[in-house]
Formats: sequence, structure tokens, C-alpha cells
Amino acid sequence: MEKRHQCSLVLLILVLCGCTTIGPGESVPYQVSPSGVSVSATKSMVGTPSASVNSSPTPLWTPTILPTETLKPATYYNFDYGINPLTGLPVDTPENLERRPVMVKVSNWPREGRPHAGLSNADIVFEYFIGHQMNRFLALFYGEDASAIGPVRSGRLVDAQLVNLYQGLLAYGNADPQVDEVLVAQLGERALAFKNLPCPPMCGTLTHSATGVFADSAAVTTYAIRQGVDNATPDLRGMYFQEESLPGDMSGVSLRVEYADFSIMEWRFDEEDGAYQLWMEAETDEGLYMALMTDRNNEKDIVFENVVVMYAEYIEYASTLHDVRIVNTQGYHPALLLRDGRLTYATWRVPEPDHPIIFETPEGDSLPFKPGRTWIVIVGNRSQTLQPEGGVWEIYFDLP
Repeated sequence: MEKRHQCSLVLLILVLCGCTTIGPGESVPYQVSPSGVSVSATKSMVGTPSASVNSSPTPLWTPTILPTETLKPATYYNFDYGINPLTGLPVDTPENLERRPVMVKVSNWPREGRPHAGLSNADIVFEYFIGHQMNRFLALFYGEDASAIGPVRSGRLVDAQLVNLYQGLLAYGNADPQVDEVLVAQLGERALAFKNLPCPPMCGTLTHSATGVFADSAAVTTYAIRQGVDNATPDLRGMYFQEESLPGDMSGVSLRVEYADFSIMEWRFDEEDGAYQLWMEAETDEGLYMALMTDRNNEKDIVFENVVVMYAEYIEYASTLHDVRIVNTQGYHPALLLRDGRLTYATWRVPEPDHPIIFETPEGDSLPFKPGRTWIVIVGNRSQTLQPEGGVWEIYFDLP
């Protein structure tokens, strides 16, 4: 099985990427655009590379689907008391690990809602496409709390899967009626919409305002307990942590994810912190530029030790109504891990619908995350991935 798994991943890489050599013995996957034009990631101002690069998208990543019976059993690691299974780090308040995670929807659009509040306290942040070349976040709070998280916006279909995987409480700013119906049906009393909540745990008005509503994660937990919601200690094992740096497959000092020329996420490795800083496009009278993101609660830079790219199939029902196939998928699906300035090829899968996503190496071993926080970007499996120069990676989002 391990050999079959490894061979499948090797074939994936060969199919997806032509290879260009940038150093002795270092082979770099590089996707050539239909026009043959590559894109430089070193710009002081944000340009408009999408049209020239992705004018005629072709499938870039076609996951090899293996029959369920051929999959290896998932490995679940035990953690000592007080160690957060989602970060591998000790927590100041071990009692926090005896509750369900609080998972809060955080808006990224419009830009007036930035800087975001509370992201520096999140253990994991999921980022995904919501339509019109924009994205939204689902921030998970378990080891730590934040008294103000937001701006809070509406729930989406994929939230039901992610919240069930991490056995959490979902705090969201209402939702489209057909989405709300799905969230309530799948999460039951753990779906906590703004329209049904007092202040605290969610305070403000107008969830469609850029800075209208903010949540308090500790207050969400308290409210849920008072409402009789089952808040038993969840089993969140599934991640594996290792202090020692990975050799990786190649350099990974920056990752740029572009939804459009006006909608850009960028992660830049900071050697001093040993983590990736979050940069986003910002606007001045002169145009767009990339700006370092901070947390409005404490003015700290938004930094995460691990950045993961999950390639997955999006399902588009309407221009702003999507779901993503995560639960009930079969086989090993492609992923990338950036940590310590290196990039490692990886895979993801979901062996159980109520346990965290499993990340593994192409050889089928547990993927060693750096102890710390993780940002997970879920991109469509047709998204185009380029490496215009050593250590610089660019992904141009595309459906499905």
C-alpha cells in the first residue's frame, strides 16, 4: 500500500508539473501558463497577472482516488495533559481543552472590516472561496480565547463539514435561508446564529456591515453550556507535531494565493519569528499594494507557524453559493505544507466524519507540523500553481 501511495503521488507531481532545475540536485515543479507567460511575485504594487496566466485554465491537480479498502488506517497520537492537540503546545488554561472548539466566521470583505480581530489567538484558520473572487475565514479557538472576534459574517455550506470534523460550536452571522437550513440540520444546537444570540456572546448590529458584529469565544462556550448544549471533551487527535525542521522538498519562503487582481493573500516567511506573516492587498489613491496584517485587538502581526494548501473539489450552485467536497471523499488528495521556509508535498484525507483532517507525506507517514498555529487555504483543484523563482509560490484560484 505504501508503495502504491508513493507512486500515485509521484505520478501526480509528474503529470501536473514540468520541472526546471534551480540548483544542484533541486528540481522545481513549474506550471507553464497557456500563453507561456510566468509571473513575478516581487512587485511593490499589485498588478493584474491573472488574465495573462489563467486565460484558458486546464486541470492542474487530479487526485488519484483509491478504493477505501486500500487506505491505511489513520494514526492518532496521544498528547500529555495540557497539550493542545491542534497546536502541539501547552496551554495556559488546560480546562479549555475540556470543551468543544469555538469556530467563528470572520469576514475578509469589504476591506473596511480589516484589520481582523482575534485571528492571532486562533489555533487554526480555514480560508475558502465564497464567490465574486472573494474569500472568508473560519477561525477555530480551542487552546486560547479572544474577547472580540470578527467582523462576524454569514455561514456557508462547507462550515457544516468543518465544524463536525472538529466537533465544534459554530458562531456565525446568520446565513442564506437554504444554507441556514443545512447548518441547523447538520449541527443542530451547535449552530449559533447571530439572530438567536444575546450580547454577549455576539454583540453588534448589521452582520452585513463591514464592522458590525463581533463574537467572544469564551462567552460562546458559556452560552452553549447554559443552553444545555453537549460540551463534552472532544477527541481532536489527528495532527502530528515535530520541533525539528523538515528538509522539505524545496524552498518555500512565500506563498501568494490570488482570487483576482484585487483579491490577494500572501504569506511571507520571517526567519526571526520562524513563522509566516500574513499580507493582503490594501488600497491607496495610487492603487493597490501589499500590506502586513495585524490583529485589531492587540496590534500584533498575524503570523502562523504552518501554512497548508488543500486542493479540493468545489461545487458551485450559484455565484455566491458553494460547497466543498471534504467529508465522504475517498483516497489521498493533494496538499502542500509550508513551515520553516521550506515546502513539503503532502496529502489530506478524512477517514472519519467527526475527527480532524489527516495530513500525511507522499510516503504515507504522518505529516510533521511545526508546533504552533496553522492556516489552511482550501483552493479548487483546478487552481494553477506556479513557482516563478526559487522559494516563491503562486496559486491562481479556479473552480471546481
